[in-house]
Amino acid sequence: MKLAGIDFGKRLILAPMAEITDGAFRKISKKFGCGLTFTQMVSAEGILNNNFNTLRYLAFSQDEKPIGVQILGNDPAILSAAVRELTRFKPDVIDLNSGCPVARVAGKQMGASLMEQPELLAKLVSSMVKAAGNIPVSVKFRLGRDAKNISIIESAKIAEDNGASFITVHFRTMESPYEEEPDFKWLDRIKEKVSIPIVVNGSIFSVNDALRLKEKLNADGLMIARGALGNPFIFKRFNKIIDGEDDPGKPSAEEISRTLFEHLNLLKDEFGEFNALDKAKKHAVWYWMRSDGAGELLKKIFSAKDWKALTGILTKHAEKTAKNQFPREDIDLIQKKFRKKILFWLLD
Repeated sequence: MKLAGIDFGKRLILAPMAEITDGAFRKISKKFGCGLTFTQMVSAEGILNNNFNTLRYLAFSQDEKPIGVQILGNDPAILSAAVRELTRFKPDVIDLNSGCPVARVAGKQMGASLMEQPELLAKLVSSMVKAAGNIPVSVKFRLGRDAKNISIIESAKIAEDNGASFITVHFRTMESPYEEEPDFKWLDRIKEKVSIPIVVNGSIFSVNDALRLKEKLNADGLMIARGALGNPFIFKRFNKIIDGEDDPGKPSAEEISRTLFEHLNLLKDEFGEFNALDKAKKHAVWYWMRSDGAGELLKKIFSAKDWKALTGILTKHAEKTAKNQFPREDIDLIQKKFRKKILFWLLD
């Protein structure tokens, strides 16, 4: 399957996630078979001001391609200039964030609030397309503000009319809680009005979720976000099933541990040991949260003050998991809490 000339086969797409989809996360996802990854969102103003963190967020290596960069902004002139600067990095797609609902973004008339400003949205997409040259531009949306203010059809049409090559839709509204199921019935209604491809996003937590949506929906691609946290294995399993091969099943404790340590070492290389420590802790919890012993790990892991202490805790945890030495836990309950609150999800 192709999006704007980007051939990612039948594979899943990794969503841009703030503070998560760094180089380490993208490399691990790519290794396990992700078809297209995205950087976390970067500020258009930050690009123009050569902000250190902004530039680090959008940096990527050639072995990560195909890759998209997601940009955040609400000024056509600034976005246009930022996109021209981005073209020097030669990403495969440049995406406009028109879907982020958090107050510090939407409250500043960016992200999902752009859907309530159709004239501005049109100018933003048009300016990006003109500045991007031969690099495709996409837009990521939500359904609208709330159930009484669904604006996705109008927004999708604006994106298409102003040159966007495809759109991604998270099938919740700005005000929908994450535990609420996405409303996928809108996909066919959008497709009646636009002809550009539509990527579906929202609550893909398992291979079965992805397969069910692939079978049920007329989507041009599936984008996974929270379901990939601590779970790059989902890409491999999905690909094998789609290709008609045997389902490799859930990863063993040894494979989880090996992949986690590879991920942590990539984090350490990217951010340095000190700055990577807290990032490593949250990823470690995510990797092990689908196995017995997750609660015990959570009690121990945040006591680690340095890299040596952290790796020691994780090595012992992997050994105990492999030997089935942890008492049984309610994994379904853990998953429900995770879906409500990604960070520190057992500490409510």
